[in-house]
Amino acid sequence: MRIARSPRVICSARRGTLGALLVCGLLWLLISPAHAFTPTHQLRVDGVDIEVDADDAAFPAGVDPLLAWIRRGLHSVAAYYDGYPVRSLRIQIVPQDGGGVHGGKTFGYRGAFIRVRVGRDVTDAQLMNDWVLVHEMIHVALPEIGEEHAWLAEGLAVYVEGIAREQSGNRTQQDIFAEEMRSMPRGLPQAGDRGLDHTHSWGRTYWGGAMFCLLADVAIHRQTGNRRGLQDALRAVAKASGGITSEWPITRVLAVGDAVTGTTVLADLYAQMKDAPVTPDLHALWTSLGVREANGTVTLTDAAPLAAVREAIMRPRGSKTPSSPP
Repeated sequence: MRIARSPRVICSARRGTLGALLVCGLLWLLISPAHAFTPTHQLRVDGVDIEVDADDAAFPAGVDPLLAWIRRGLHSVAAYYDGYPVRSLRIQIVPQDGGGVHGGKTFGYRGAFIRVRVGRDVTDAQLMNDWVLVHEMIHVALPEIGEEHAWLAEGLAVYVEGIAREQSGNRTQQDIFAEEMRSMPRGLPQAGDRGLDHTHSWGRTYWGGAMFCLLADVAIHRQTGNRRGLQDALRAVAKASGGITSEWPITRVLAVGDAVTGTTVLADLYAQMKDAPVTPDLHALWTSLGVREANGTVTLTDAAPLAAVREAIMRPRGSKTPSSPP
């Protein structure tokens, strides 16, 4: 989950009353991501200085597994973006009852900051399979684009999380596409839909945004013969903007991405989907990519027309990529 870069709380205290000032102060403390933040651990990962607030006594296994989890997540995201866009990051780990990773929020106000809730009894296996922290770290790589475009911020984090982890060896293609086939239909427009910019349901925000990313990624690869993809576009945006601590209009994000790919895919797709419901044939798309599901099992085939596109999307940048006809 991503929070707007600047707190959107307006306090009116024209008369300077003590009550009004106290209310304003309380609201400020509640919304400030850095409130009561005292770093207890210092990490340096891929050139990023990370301050971590994690209480050793709160976790029976100690914080070493949590620090390894942070290192692994940052390394995956930094590799996807060819360098993390910020030089410093603050992470606050809030202990909760039980196990697992319970959720997180990312802030850009007063520097990149992630607050993540983790069960005291979290296991190494749960941390290894966790998506939450990578999702939040991806949010840091996109400038603030406004709440009406939350579908892009959340959709990118959903879409890139799987690819970044697959490229670093922490997830498989089959697992990624199985999740997409199961969950991405939730992002399709329903009755009354008015396009991505105007329909803010959970499904449209997270999976509708991820669907936009998938369609864009495939189109860029096809138009460039696999020489460019959405990953190139996102790297350019992260480097030019410096990530979440900047504010950009969405049109600038798309323009920078299109410029580096030499296409107009992002702008064209946004023009189609921002104000109107668009229902792509996801089943046909996955079939053309060589993704098949039978009896609950997802398999991949290299005999499909766009199998090379699928492989190029998943392959870490810098390795040899085959060309594919549009």
